[in-house]
Amino acid sequence: MSSTPRVIPIQPVSLMPGVEAASKVQPKSVKGRFSRLRWLMLALTQLFFFGLPWLEWQGRQMVRFDLEAKRFYLGSLIFLPQDLIFLTGLLVFCAMLLFAATTVAGRVWCGFSCPQTVYTSLFMWVERHTEGDRYQRIRLDQSGWTANKLLRRGGKHAVWIAISLWTGFTFVGWFSPIREVGPQILHGTVGFWDAFWSLFYGVACYGNAGFLREKVCLHMCPYGRFQGALMDSETLIVGYDVKRGEPRGVPRKGSDEPSRPGACVDCTLCVQVCPTGVDIRNGLQAGCIGCALCIDACDAVMDKIGQPRGLIRYARQRELQGDGQGGKATTPGGVGSLLMRHRVRLYAGVMGGLLLAMAWSVAHRPDIRVDVIRDRGVMARLVEDGAVENVYRLQLMNQTEQLQRIAITVEGLPGAQVMSRSDIVLPPVADMQWTVSVRLPMSQAARLAGQTLPIRFQVASRSATQADLVSEGSTFIVPR
Repeated sequence: MSSTPRVIPIQPVSLMPGVEAASKVQPKSVKGRFSRLRWLMLALTQLFFFGLPWLEWQGRQMVRFDLEAKRFYLGSLIFLPQDLIFLTGLLVFCAMLLFAATTVAGRVWCGFSCPQTVYTSLFMWVERHTEGDRYQRIRLDQSGWTANKLLRRGGKHAVWIAISLWTGFTFVGWFSPIREVGPQILHGTVGFWDAFWSLFYGVACYGNAGFLREKVCLHMCPYGRFQGALMDSETLIVGYDVKRGEPRGVPRKGSDEPSRPGACVDCTLCVQVCPTGVDIRNGLQAGCIGCALCIDACDAVMDKIGQPRGLIRYARQRELQGDGQGGKATTPGGVGSLLMRHRVRLYAGVMGGLLLAMAWSVAHRPDIRVDVIRDRGVMARLVEDGAVENVYRLQLMNQTEQLQRIAITVEGLPGAQVMSRSDIVLPPVADMQWTVSVRLPMSQAARLAGQTLPIRFQVASRSATQADLVSEGSTFIVPR
């Protein structure tokens, strides 16, 4: 019988001894399986961000948030402001996915897919190729300004600025036609807001990834503060095996001291490669983003000294508090026990329900939308032959890229007829207001005097490719 899950306490951020919190963190480069996985995620996320706006669909940009026209294009689907519920569902789905991922494997989002992590890794890669690895950068920081330092620093910032500007331009390309904005920028004819947001997002990218870096994770991001509430003793975390690693240090040659039982040689490489500068040997901390680079560094050291890997590894909290043997990433029970916990099943159920509901709603979404508003200036009036007439304003919306021919009828009130011209041409991806008058003959009106009666407008599309029917309710007032 499994024990009751408990919340994992998160320790405050711990930096290297003697290093002030405000000092610059200079991570050392490291190679390993988790480092390769991070670069793979960087490639996938940036391919999505930079590449998707350039794809076309039937002569237009495939994905675009057109805020000016209040349209969202997603392939063949076109969403209007009335479809805001889908955006709400998507946001809830993403939140549940983040909660589920954190419950299963800690801060994997922060370590592998967060934009702050991705762009910081990219900027650090540029920094290593222009200024050198960790110790070369530290010496360069401490040296005076020379032609070599100016060249290296200038080259680094030039590449950073180029990446930031291209990022800002691509960001605007999600909201404006990217194939039009590019030439406009080159010719100096770009609109004010496109230029403003390109520069704003570019400056934000340059500042966050180039200068703030780990400070965003340590002091600005709230996620590290409440992650402990989403984790329990079954969550996979990046952890240090204290029982196997302690006491630390390498015995001096010729010493009469007994052989050291701990596997940790106190090389501090796990701290040197950490992008936030935390020491994972002090336990789970709010500053740890779960990037697992310390695992790659420690595994390389264990290989060199002939020790088994796994001194630092992905493991359950209760495993790290156990006998500390081996180096396995999981305890008996396997992946199934990670995924079949009540909390994970709850998140999965919510996500599955949301996906099904949104898929069903999109599949059954009408091509034509209609909103009926009574004309408050003419609630009800008597016309020729004693008939009663009510006037309505219909907001018609075409959610397709085909021209629609609209026919309007009214049901629910015997004898009532639409007197206005009801054969309407609705352009593709357009909305328009149409005034409609509904008339009730005198014979029925006399019998229903003083009543407010429910009616329904039937809006039918009779285009060359499809026939659609939308119904919207209103009321018909018969004066005394």
